[in-house]
Amino acid sequence: MIIGLTGGIASGKSTVAKMLVDRGALLVDADQVAREVVLPGEPALEAIASAFGQAVLERDGSLNRKALGEIVFRDKEKLTQLEAILHPAIRRTMQQRIHTYAEQFPRRLVVADIPLLYETKQQDLYEGIMVVYVPERVQKSRLMERNSVSEEEAQRRISLQLDIEQKKELADWVIDNSGTLEETKRQLDLFWKSQGLP
Repeated sequence: MIIGLTGGIASGKSTVAKMLVDRGALLVDADQVAREVVLPGEPALEAIASAFGQAVLERDGSLNRKALGEIVFRDKEKLTQLEAILHPAIRRTMQQRIHTYAEQFPRRLVVADIPLLYETKQQDLYEGIMVVYVPERVQKSRLMERNSVSEEEAQRRISLQLDIEQKKELADWVIDNSGTLEETKRQLDLFWKSQGLP
């Protein structure tokens, strides 16, 4: 079975992904793949440098994330331009990895961890979507704490994503991560059993 895993920023998606892996799932992480496709020598990095200039590169030719972030997070058009370069490269690599896992381990659960799954309209690529949910006020306070950002900045980052309540509505499975880790684990145990996973 191949499922998509998503949630809102600071909802605890990484924690849930780790719990799934601990149970035997195989994880393909979009953030990890996103780092791989911008390594020196990769076509996506060359495309980024030609679109945004040499200022987004470090001296050693690697990507200067901070410099790129300062450009794209202040300008929606530039963010869209970056996504047009990155998303196809990430998607290709992820699909290759998912299919390799599915062929090699046909009885294992394969989980594609994709923060912007709904925003990038990838829900139809998977047999089902699991959303890690916390109410927006919890998202905001966790984000402020985790990233040491102001309430205003936390709200701005949250607003760049599809509303968490909408994601919850669209989900096949919702894992409410606003309680204790034990409560989250219990929900995953129920999911695991309901799917008859080994």
